[in-house]
Order: sequence, then structure tokens, then C-alpha cells
Amino acid sequence: MPGAYHQLLDATIGHLESLKQRGVRYVDASPESLSRLARPAAQKTTTAPLGQAAPTLIPQRPDEPSVYDSPKLSAADKESAMAKLRDEALACTLCEHLVETRTQVVFGVGAVHADLMLIGEAPGLDEDKEGEPFVGAAGQLLTKIIEATGLDRDKVYIANILKCRPDTPGKVYGNRKPRPEEMETCFPWVKRQIEIIQPKVMVALGGTAVEGLLGKMPSGITRLRGNWQAYRGVPVMPTFHPSYLLRNQSWLIKRHVWEDMMQVMERLNMPISEKQRSYFQRR
Repeated sequence: MPGAYHQLLDATIGHLESLKQRGVRYVDASPESLSRLARPAAQKTTTAPLGQAAPTLIPQRPDEPSVYDSPKLSAADKESAMAKLRDEALACTLCEHLVETRTQVVFGVGAVHADLMLIGEAPGLDEDKEGEPFVGAAGQLLTKIIEATGLDRDKVYIANILKCRPDTPGKVYGNRKPRPEEMETCFPWVKRQIEIIQPKVMVALGGTAVEGLLGKMPSGITRLRGNWQAYRGVPVMPTFHPSYLLRNQSWLIKRHVWEDMMQVMERLNMPISEKQRSYFQRR
């Protein structure tokens, strides 16, 4: 069954990545095991050395100048530019159906001079009420993840691809995925946020954030996460959305996200302690 196969493959990749983090470079694998993993593959795939997953790359959007080609702004100029952009975004009425149901526009929050920018999907009920991204249960978990790296939430910048909560006609609770046309309409706001901040690294939280930022994904977030992408010259690390971690309490999934964040830390030249490297490893 395809589902069972992908579960087996994901578990195998996760185990190998865990070994890699511990410094293991070679593992023994029987021909029977390799045969089982290869059997369902109907098309040619890119191979990689054992113990390292083959990278999955998203075809880039049409060529645009690098974010870093824009003039460097002073801290004061960044603050002024972001405040002006915020005022404009708060008055946006392009999506009439979202304007009718939103409480307020959820623009973004954090330091405009941040090295790290995290991008999510869209506001939920709590975010729509508070006017700040990631303030509900998923936001509390995201804060813990950020703090585990040694950073503070107010030292990074957090935004969403969609600035208004997606409407849910006929429902009084729950959320829905933003539609492609909604993300396309709203994208200029996040695009300009990125240009002002000029982060050194971005983290895309979940498949919808990846799609909104980089375009259509060649595979699901399970296969894509952990593989560096790029948006206009800015390195992008795709990983699972915190809400997925709340639904799936697997230690392996948590370890995957932490491995992704350690890659981010390494890219930012942040120190990683042995204690941090051991998070979510089986004893």
C-alpha cells in the first residue's frame, strides 16, 4: 500500500538522519531491506549516499533580484518602512469575503532587524482576535521552539502568508487552508516585509507556507522538510507547522523539527550545545 510504504520510508529517513546527527556516517543494510524500500518506486529518483536523504528542490519563481540587492536600511529606516507598510496592510480590502469576516488584519510581529524570519500559513481564531500571529496553542509551541535555540521571540520576526483569517462559511469554529488566489493576492505584503528585514534565514512553517513563499511543491512537506530552499537569495528551511506537532506527539516528528532548527542555527553561526543536540533522541 502506498501509505504504508511512505510511512516506512519516512521512518527510515528519520532514523538515518538521527544517526547522522550523532556522527554516524555508515550503516549496515541488508539487500532485502533495500529491496523493500525500492520496490514501490515507479520512476527514476535522485539517489544520495546511505544515511543522507536526497535533497528535494522546488523550482524557483520567475527570476527576481536578490533580496540582498536592495539598499541596506538603517534600523530607524526599517522601523519607519515597516510601520508605513503595516498601516497600508491594515487598510487592505482586496479580498472582500475575508474583509467581511475578519476581526482585524494580522500583519506580523517581531524585530525588523532580525536575522531569522519565520513564516506561517494564516491567522486562526486567536490570532484574528489578538491581531498577532502565533498566539494560540501552536504559537505557544513555536515560542518554545524559538527559545530552545537560544533566541527570544521578540528577537525574530514572525508573519503569515495570509494576513486575514480564512473565512469558514457555515462553520462557527475551525480553520481552512488559504486558497492559491488568496495567497497570491496577499503575497506582496509578505514580500515587502522580507525586503525590509532582509533576514539571513527564513523558516517556512508547513506546506502552505512553503507553497505561498516558493510556489508549488514537487512533494509533500514530509519529504521536503530539512532540505534547504531559497527565496530571492535568502536560504529557506521548510519544516512542519507547530499545529502538526500538537496533533502528532511522535518523538520522531519532534526530532525532525529540531534537526531542521539546528540546521538553521548552524546557518546563523549559532552555537549548539551537546544538550541541544540530544533533544528528542531516544535513550
